[in-house]
Amino acid sequence: MDTRPHLLENLAILLLKGITVRKFLAIALVAAVSLTACRGGETKTDDAGVKTDVGVTKEPCPEAIDKNKGCIYLGIISDLTEGPFKALAVPITDAQKAFWKRVNQQGGIGGYEVDVTKNIKDNKYNPQVHKEVYDSMKSGILALAQTLGSPTTAAILADLKANNIVAAPASWTSAWAFEDVIIESGANYCFESMNALDYAAETYKSKSVLAVHYAGDYGDDAAAGAKIAAAKLGMTFSHVKTDAGGDKQAGAIAEVVTKNPDLVILTVGPAETGAIVGQAAARGFKGRFIGTSPTFNPALLASAAAPAIIGLYEQSVPWNSWSTDSAGHKAMRDSLTGVTPSEGYTSGWVWSYPLKAALKKAADNKDLTRAGLLAAVKSLDSVDYEGMLPGGAGNFKAGVAGQIKATGIYKPDPTAPTGGKRVKDLYVGPTAQSYTLDAPCFGKL
Repeated sequence: MDTRPHLLENLAILLLKGITVRKFLAIALVAAVSLTACRGGETKTDDAGVKTDVGVTKEPCPEAIDKNKGCIYLGIISDLTEGPFKALAVPITDAQKAFWKRVNQQGGIGGYEVDVTKNIKDNKYNPQVHKEVYDSMKSGILALAQTLGSPTTAAILADLKANNIVAAPASWTSAWAFEDVIIESGANYCFESMNALDYAAETYKSKSVLAVHYAGDYGDDAAAGAKIAAAKLGMTFSHVKTDAGGDKQAGAIAEVVTKNPDLVILTVGPAETGAIVGQAAARGFKGRFIGTSPTFNPALLASAAAPAIIGLYEQSVPWNSWSTDSAGHKAMRDSLTGVTPSEGYTSGWVWSYPLKAALKKAADNKDLTRAGLLAAVKSLDSVDYEGMLPGGAGNFKAGVAGQIKATGIYKPDPTAPTGGKRVKDLYVGPTAQSYTLDAPCFGKL
């Protein structure tokens, strides 16, 4: 398509507005430079023949172990101060710092070390804030080592795709299965809820289920999985959406008590979990609660709701806990000495493996550009999680068909390092096993 007539048209309009040709050309140059920076920037080739563009420098990282190596800059956007998941997000972020420090101590990747400390921003679990801080860092990073939250990540997804920016999410919505730029780990909320219902049907003979959940890609995804499983298992199903805030759960508690289901699937934050479980139990509810992974925090075991949490609640999980005996768990614990154990650390560590594998593949391909990294992601047929996830996990080459479906069940236990004791190891129930993911589950709620 010939763009010259449009340029002449625009020039004529600007001249009529009193803008000189010199100013017009300056504006056009700035726009061109900005567009190039956003979409990938100038491609360079280092001394080893590796192509780079944005977020990779010949200069060493600010905290370099080897000053002779260049630097790969990754961004982190997390819930660090006032959002509902800050108690998990801070250790998630600290674990990722430790993970990449270990990578650097082991020699880095393709002649480069990795920096995840320069570009860390707080999203306050707010999609608008998430987009703002992402925009502030994207011109200086190759990829995102963490983007916390489903609705928050959705706010930047179009830009990630437009600019070939690979991102590791701190969330498990089933939508990520359909996005090449998102390198997720663990079973999504939809499969997690399916497995939870299969477990409850077998263990408690549950016949009715109520899903209590946040609106959006997080809560709706889990509720949809519960709905799909309930239909397969012959359970009656209902759901109610609720807002963040432990003091805003009157409606949800009333639904639990009034409907009196055998099972409640919770997909909220820890504060809401404490309020709903504690107050429903105080009003006579004796059914079971199973909360998706982000619903629990060990601080609940020191709260007024603790007796109800211990008596009625279990947690579904996408991987096993801090104290598990695997090479990856041991490496994590060795790298995080002196900390109070938290499943935030476990999650942050696990989420980092696919990006490490993709960076290594891209470096081996001599292409550490954004497009080169995305191509490497699409070619991964497995990721070495050092035993933290089952074999075969991380098959991004297979797309949706490569999704892992296994989850486990933990019971609150004040004597356990992170407040939970394993009840059922990672498993795939018959509902998830037979289900073909053909679209994000939340659209089916």
